[in-house]
Amino acid sequence: MSQAGVLAPARRIGAGGVRLRTLQPWLLLLPAFVALAAVTLYPILNGIRLSFTNTSLITLEEDYVGVANYRELWADPQFWNAWTHTLWFTFASTALETLIGLGMALILFESFAGRGIVRAAMLVPWAMPTVVTSKMFGWLFDGQHGIVNWLLLQAGILDARVNWYGSPDTALATIVIADVWKTTPFMALLLLAGLQTIPRSLTEAAEMDGARAWSIFWHVRLPLLMPTLLIAGLFRALDAFRIFDLVYVLTGGGPADSTETLSTLAYKVLFSTLSFGAGSAISTAMFVTEGLIALVFCLFLVRQIRRAGT
Repeated sequence: MSQAGVLAPARRIGAGGVRLRTLQPWLLLLPAFVALAAVTLYPILNGIRLSFTNTSLITLEEDYVGVANYRELWADPQFWNAWTHTLWFTFASTALETLIGLGMALILFESFAGRGIVRAAMLVPWAMPTVVTSKMFGWLFDGQHGIVNWLLLQAGILDARVNWYGSPDTALATIVIADVWKTTPFMALLLLAGLQTIPRSLTEAAEMDGARAWSIFWHVRLPLLMPTLLIAGLFRALDAFRIFDLVYVLTGGGPADSTETLSTLAYKVLFSTLSFGAGSAISTAMFVTEGLIALVFCLFLVRQIRRAGT
């Protein structure tokens, strides 16, 4: 047998082995992909499908109606009221949590006695269940017996008691305060991790050049921390846009729909009126809005990474 005849099967076996080694990681990941598709991709696609139908468990209808549900949403002031509240809550809570979390991260980054204990204690509000947080702030901001009213009256800041979450003027702001108290430690933890990736040699060099603390922060730390800030802001904004449990337990969307969000509205339409078609349209609108928010953050993040690269 010639040498070429011996080498040909070896080449075929070698090529097959290379293909097997290439496919093996994907085959190992296949169960995870199937599980993710079952619990994530399928519900999204099924929700989008339902949004184009008039599916209802009351009338037992399930007919294709096209974009009729979306036309009703476009003309529904209740939907736009909830959409506006959700965006306002997302912007306010994300901005406050980022600023306060950055301050906490800068403090916890420095060395001082008991820093480990403070870092651990900082996570207690974040680890607390949201339902517990809702009830706690319900007692704190109670219009008649809440300690917040008592403290503000004693300090002379208020002349009369305020019905914090029972008034349309202050209910949404109260929810923002509760969310900021609970989630700011999460932002601080992410930003603290980002600060620890900045080389100390850069700040030490700036100090040797005579730069003050504010200049070091503004010209050294903040530019290097910006990608982490944007990623943390993205995570928090997407999470805040889905706010449900805090609102549902504390106000239920009231008073007078002043704290209604898209999540609570979708829940009421889906499970109170059992109109799966209309409720799925609201959920799809939420999904599209979150996608736009993520796109804006990603554009800023890519621009910042390119700027850092140059």
